[in-house]
Amino acid sequence: MSAWRQAGLSYINYSNIAAKVLRRSLKPEFRADALKRDESHVRITPWANGRPARKYISGFLLT
Repeated sequence: MSAWRQAGLSYINYSNIAAKVLRRSLKPEFRADALKRDESHVRITPWANGRPARKYISGFLLT
């Protein structure tokens, strides 16, 4: 059995942790570019009665 499975992690959680550790271990000149790729921008459109209730909700930043 894999170590991440024995620790009770899903593969997604394990790979996210591994990616964060790798980004933190990079040299400073490469770290800034790698941290930029870590961000995710999300656009949400709420729906009601089969149609969009509002155009969209923006501005969420997930890291």
